[in-house]
Amino acid sequence: MSSAALVLAATPIGDARDASPRLLEELAGADVVAAEDTRRLRRLAERLGIEVGGQVVSYHEHNEATKTPELVARVAGGSRVVLVTDAGMPSVSDPGYRLVSACVEADLPVTCVPGPSAVLMSLAVSGLPVDRFCFEGFLPRKAGERARAVQAVAEEPRTMVFFEAPHRLAATLTTMAEVLGPDRPAAVCRELTKTYEEVRRGGLSELAGWAEEGVRGEITVVVSGADPAATAVGVDQAVAQVLARVEGGERLKTVCREVAARTGLSAKVLYDTALGSR
Repeated sequence: MSSAALVLAATPIGDARDASPRLLEELAGADVVAAEDTRRLRRLAERLGIEVGGQVVSYHEHNEATKTPELVARVAGGSRVVLVTDAGMPSVSDPGYRLVSACVEADLPVTCVPGPSAVLMSLAVSGLPVDRFCFEGFLPRKAGERARAVQAVAEEPRTMVFFEAPHRLAATLTTMAEVLGPDRPAAVCRELTKTYEEVRRGGLSELAGWAEEGVRGEITVVVSGADPAATAVGVDQAVAQVLARVEGGERLKTVCREVAARTGLSAKVLYDTALGSR
């Protein structure tokens, strides 16, 4: 195997056949393989028909602080340390950033074995614009914090990618629909590359209704960015539109959601501002 380095190695997100030849070479020839779950690594190696070379150690969110100095020392001492997580690219919503940062600070070589990515695959199949995008990872679990996090990206013009747990999907989509607008285009990508792969596309409100029935598996949510032309409408102008319609007999909350969907503004901001103006 080649010279000492920290190697971030992408592993399959479902189908083991997506493993690259380089991944097999790195796993077989490593001095140390740091794995998020050593049992899953062994099962992957078995499916790939290889023997993992060198020492296998666990490296996960609960031991990063203590294990990082040890692994940095191994690289500094001439070892090739391969880091793998349960699926996808290390450090992308998974352990790895702390180790990369420590190696960079120590002026040690860091390289990467490219491979499967739920972020890129979900973007590719979403049907939404992919020329510019941003990755937001997991939203907060608590409802209030989640709403504030979505509010913070309400005017983001780029397509957004989120990870979510299946049991929180309906609540997350509902919050997104309330803040970003019920008709904001989105896609829910489930079990990518696996037997029951599924991609659901539609407005956020429609997808929230579908998710209420219960969803299983690994979930990635892709949401269209705000329309730059629509966000040119200021809050004051949008609130004036809301109040005019409310005076005509329409329900405030319903109007705020519709205006938010059209303008890209926050439904909550419109509602609170309109309520304070009455």
